[in-house]
Amino acid sequence: MARATYPVLQGVTIGMAMPLFQMKQVLVDACHRVYNKGWVASNDGNLSARLDKDRVLCTATGMSKGLVTPDDLCIIDMDGNKLEGLAHRKPSTEMKVHLMAYRERPDVMAVVHAHPPYATGYALAGLDLSDCELPEVVIALGSIPLTKYGLPGTEELSEKMKEFIHQSDAFLMELHGVTTVGQSVMNAYFKMETVEHFAKIDFIARQLGGPKRFSKERAEELLAARARYGVTTPNIGCRAEGGYAYPPEMREKPAEQNPTIDDAALIEEVTKRVLQALKSQK
Repeated sequence: MARATYPVLQGVTIGMAMPLFQMKQVLVDACHRVYNKGWVASNDGNLSARLDKDRVLCTATGMSKGLVTPDDLCIIDMDGNKLEGLAHRKPSTEMKVHLMAYRERPDVMAVVHAHPPYATGYALAGLDLSDCELPEVVIALGSIPLTKYGLPGTEELSEKMKEFIHQSDAFLMELHGVTTVGQSVMNAYFKMETVEHFAKIDFIARQLGGPKRFSKERAEELLAARARYGVTTPNIGCRAEGGYAYPPEMREKPAEQNPTIDDAALIEEVTKRVLQALKSQK
């Protein structure tokens, strides 16, 4: 699959075009929202925002997201080294995943990781959320894949996530939780909200006999509509009735990338080889 292209960061411009103190407050507000929603407990979860091409603002380890203040945040470089922050505050051990997302996707300006109950339940059950069911979800996110398990806080986890980072903006993490990426802190937060809302609705529909998918044609209409709504982030499509639905950029490939098979020539070649095999057995 061809790698998607993304907008390039210009110089050291702050991703969300706001002063540092304001960026800190936005990240703190998102932390409090995640905690108040019940998507994390105790010291769970981690959030970050790209400040420029070299620096990332992030939450500290061992800190409840419901109690975070601007002073509790850390600034790290793209290798995870702490640049600024209170002496007793250390960057979250999960920053490896965040930094991987920033390196792989120049358009990503924020990352949110949490454990919303319904979506995390799907991740624990080994289920993704890639069925074409709700129009708003298909347009906003397309499919929500299930990434393979990796030990939290290690390079293994970021490598497992790396396999999917160019496929979506939202990921269920096998036996772990949920991660979303966005073009701003609140954009990433709202994607997490969409994932959990979708998971809850899908769960209810399963109790009522099972959700109904869109037809392949209708699903591909919705995927094509993403551009009209200004959604330019990558997605590989979703499962629909009648086959897998792909976004326009994956359907409209150059002919050389989609070689056609000459059925008559194939049958002739297979017949020839079968006859040769039969003769050799005589």
